[in-house]
Order: sequence, then C-alpha cells, then structure tokens
Amino acid sequence: MDRSPLFLAALASAAVPGLDPASVEALPGTPDHADQANGYDVAFVQDTQHRRWVVRVPRSQAAAAQMESTFGLLALLARRLPFSVPTPKGFAALKEGGRAAIYPYLPGQNVDFAQLPAGPGLAAELGRSIAALHNADHGLFDEAGLPAYDADTYRTRRLSELDRAAATGHVPTGLLARWEKLLEDVTLWRFAPTPTHGDLTGDQVLVVFDDDSDAASGRVKAFTGWEDAKVADPADDFFALVTQTSGPALETLMEAYAHARAERPDAHLLTRARLSAEMRTLSQLRSAVSGGDRLQVERLASALRRLDERVHAEEEAANDYRRAGAGPAQSSPVLVPPVIDDAEDDEEDDVEVMFGRTADPEDDDSAADPDEGDDDAADAGEGDDDAADADDRDDDEGDDDEETLPAEVDTGSEDPVGSGSADDVTAEIDVSSLRRPQAIEGDDPGPEYEPGYDPRP
Repeated sequence: MDRSPLFLAALASAAVPGLDPASVEALPGTPDHADQANGYDVAFVQDTQHRRWVVRVPRSQAAAAQMESTFGLLALLARRLPFSVPTPKGFAALKEGGRAAIYPYLPGQNVDFAQLPAGPGLAAELGRSIAALHNADHGLFDEAGLPAYDADTYRTRRLSELDRAAATGHVPTGLLARWEKLLEDVTLWRFAPTPTHGDLTGDQVLVVFDDDSDAASGRVKAFTGWEDAKVADPADDFFALVTQTSGPALETLMEAYAHARAERPDAHLLTRARLSAEMRTLSQLRSAVSGGDRLQVERLASALRRLDERVHAEEEAANDYRRAGAGPAQSSPVLVPPVIDDAEDDEEDDVEVMFGRTADPEDDDSAADPDEGDDDAADAGEGDDDAADADDRDDDEGDDDEETLPAEVDTGSEDPVGSGSADDVTAEIDVSSLRRPQAIEGDDPGPEYEPGYDPRP
C-alpha cells in the first residue's frame, strides 16, 4: 500500500534517535526516483539540525527480503570502497511485516552519460570507481547472502531468460536469432566473475565538482541503488555506458578501468555489455505480461520492434556488399616492364659502360673501333702479335686499370674483355670465363699462376 510522506517522516523519527523532522518531501528527480517503480516508497526528510535523510519502505515481502540483503552488503562495503554507499542508521518495524530503512542523504548530482567528457577527469574517475568495485572481495557478497554465478552458469541463465521472453510472442524473430547466436558463442563468455552493481545508470551515480565549470575536477561521490548487486559478469555494469557514452569518453573510461583492475579485463567485455543493454527490456516485458498490464506490454513490444529495425540497419550498413559491387570495376594499376633495345649500338654502349677503357685510345686502335676490338680479342686466343703487345701494355698500366674497372671484375685478368662477340654479354657475367688461358711452361710455373694470385703487396 502507498504511504504518505508524513507517515514516512514519522518512521524516520522513530528509527533514528535525535532525528526531529522539520520538513519532508518526495522528489521523483532524486537518485532513488526509480525505487517506487521497483517496489519501494521513498521520502526525503530534513531535521531541525539541517541534516537530510532518506526513508525507504518496501511494498512487498520480496522487496523487503531484497532490501535486507542489500543493506547487509553495503555495511560490509562501506569502508572498502573509495566512494560512499547508502548505510542505514536505523530501522523501523512495519505492521504488515518487514521494516523501513533510514540512512543519511548522500550529496552530489546525477551524471548524464551522454555528456561525459573525454580525457582526464570524470570519465577516468568513473572508470577507476567501477574497477574498485570489481576488485572487491567475493566473500563479502557471499556473507551478505547475495547470488554468485560462474561464466557458464550465467550464460545459461541468460539463455533461459531469452526462452521465457520468446514464449510471450512479443520479441521479434530477428532479435531472437541475434541474441541466441551471441549467447551460444561460448568464446564471448570467458570472463572472470566479479562483484557487480547490476544497475549502474547515470541515476545511480552521484558526483561532485571542485570547480563547477571544469569537468576535469569531477569526483565520484557515491553509488546508489544496489538491489541487483551480485557476483556475475563485469559487463553488466557497462550496459548504460556503452550505449550512451561517446566513443572518446568510453575509451578514456575503459583505459582507466583496465589500469585499475586487479585482473586484466577480457577482450569481449564491451560486446557482452551491448548485449546486456539490448536484453534489459525482456525482464520488464515478462513482468508486464505476468501482471496483465496490456498497455505496458504494447509499449515494450513496440520498443523491441524499433530495436530490431535499428540493429538490422546497423548490420546492413556494416556488411553492405551490394554497395561495393554497384559501381564500375576499378582496375588496379598495371606495372609495365622496361623495354630493352637489342640494337647493336646499344650493346656496344653497354660493353663500354660496364668495362670502361683498358688502354689509351691513342695507343690502342681497337678502342676507336669496337668491331675491330672484338676481332682482335678473338684473334688474341690464337697468339696474335697485336694482342701480345696489348698484354704488355696492360701489365705496365695495371695500376691505372684498377681505377676504371668495375668492382666485380678481377684486376688480375690479362684481358678484361675476353673473347667472344657482344651478343654474349648479359646482365650477370662469369668473370672466370673472361680470363684468357695462358700456356704454362715447366713443372713449377710459380705462384703467379695460382688461382686468385694478386701480385700487389
């Protein structure tokens, strides 16, 4: 049944010694405005000492049991977190069973995740605060009697929720197929269970600013609304952030969160967070169907249809292969190999460039006529006198030849051009084939005839 604010103020006065109410009000815009929809009556009381208090009264036995376990957890967490949590200062028994809880009003203002700025400041502070909660001892939740799930059990639980929602007939088939595929992909559900808030929205986060004009001065003051707290998937605490926060702000928050975590976050955390955000309507749909609220059922079914259309449009935009094939085919640039001219003049030029001149043009008639040079080189193998004279000059001017020959030609060669025509010249030259054989006389020709001999000191 509904209780008036005056009734709730009287409960507060009875529960906390020295609390003398001066005013009372019910403010739907407060951090706990969603409590009335979740089965609680809430009022805000100011006493004669200008202290503000929050009074929460459960409307049902289930809500009463949930509130008892929640406040038992908060009493354990109060000194272990870097931010404040609602901690009751007194309880008042109710005639219908259960009791009301009274705790100090926590100062601060709610956060609009869509306006969360990127960079050092509030986004990073919020990431570190979530990490502090996820680093908490699991045993505290066990002591408070709150549920704990491992990864596979939690995934199976979500699948069961999907099956029950599908039985209502109000979930689009496209969403059912999408969610079922993600829930059956076990690689996405390999996470380390952590203590979670379970319903972390901007309405449950209170922040204060040292400078109201500087977002970087923002600090997280408190988290409220702990009724869904449990040990489960850490992605559940990012469902609102991943859908409402801008990309740069979310990147800042996740970086701060990862640095502050005791364990490294898994790679698929944000994927599961988006799935959690999409599936949050299902529990409300089941409650509306079981309660016979046809208007609420139609509203939720319409919201699911809009979600289905949006998800379908996003998938098409991400995988629009038709757009890639609609335009004319784009040919890749063709690499044309260089044209090689096999003309005799070019070949002669190549020989000159590769080997240079081995003698003064005035002393060597073959240098003036490349064709004669080839003939002379061919005759040299038969013991021609002109070739012998050229050999003598080569021996006398060996030092000069070292400066003009390319690096790959052995300076010990008697005739760097060798025998053969210009047609035999290729890009790769066997230097040994260019050496002209010499006749060896006697049994011991000496070291100068050994392969690789170099007469230079």
